[in-house]
Amino acid sequence: MQLPEWTKPALLGAGAGAVALAVIGFSWGGWVTGNSAAEMSSKQSMAAIATALTPYCLQNSQGDPNSAEIMAKLKAASGYQRRGIVEEAGWATPLGAEKPDRALAEACQAALIKDV
Repeated sequence: MQLPEWTKPALLGAGAGAVALAVIGFSWGGWVTGNSAAEMSSKQSMAAIATALTPYCLQNSQGDPNSAEIMAKLKAASGYQRRGIVEEAGWATPLGAEKPDRALAEACQAALIKDV
């Protein structure tokens, strides 16, 4: 069977177009792989949970009898130590959880420092 002369250039053009489309789509078009999409979704859901629970954390801080001492520690601490102080106080531990939530502690300490 004899193929027409235009077959080879047509296939090469289609292949080059597919490669160009993939490069442009992933670099400029915003395309992502399934794993990247899952990571982004996980990060966004953790941030949404922390945002939703921040008022709970602030309420815990207001109801704590040791609040004045802990707030003084927070003011004196450097940025990377503040999360640990909020976690130790138990303000970032959601109901039913055994340990504090890291993202909630970050959001809570930021809100507490902003209010002061």
